[in-house]
Amino acid sequence: MELRPVARVESPLRERAEAPKQGDEGAPEAWLVFDADVAAAMADLRAGDDALVLTWLDRADRSVLTVRPRSDPSRPETGVFSTRSPDRPNPIGLHRVRVLEVDGLRVRVGDLEAIDGTPVVDVKRVLERPGDR
Repeated sequence: MELRPVARVESPLRERAEAPKQGDEGAPEAWLVFDADVAAAMADLRAGDDALVLTWLDRADRSVLTVRPRSDPSRPETGVFSTRSPDRPNPIGLHRVRVLEVDGLRVRVGDLEAIDGTPVVDVKRVLERPGDR
């Protein structure tokens, strides 16, 4: 299997501790900065689109198999596949964002809880209507 980043996140979030648990919990606007060799792939992204951004959570602990959801010690241990924990065997992040602006190879998005420098592995526009397919 081969996986390569297509972009990187530019965000004011610098440390994991600063990042909200979910994007809709106060995540800031951020930029996705794409590599020039994938420019054609982003040609139809438009402001106002909702998109799913898949990231590689490169600072995750890949040995973690169970967590206490939301780091709450009163909650029972839960397998990571039933949670949104960034720590997991294959730390793929899934983020629903709103495209706010497209400027060349840069796409400004809202509600992205990924920290600065996080590799982006794919972007998929959200399909809301059958005609979107």
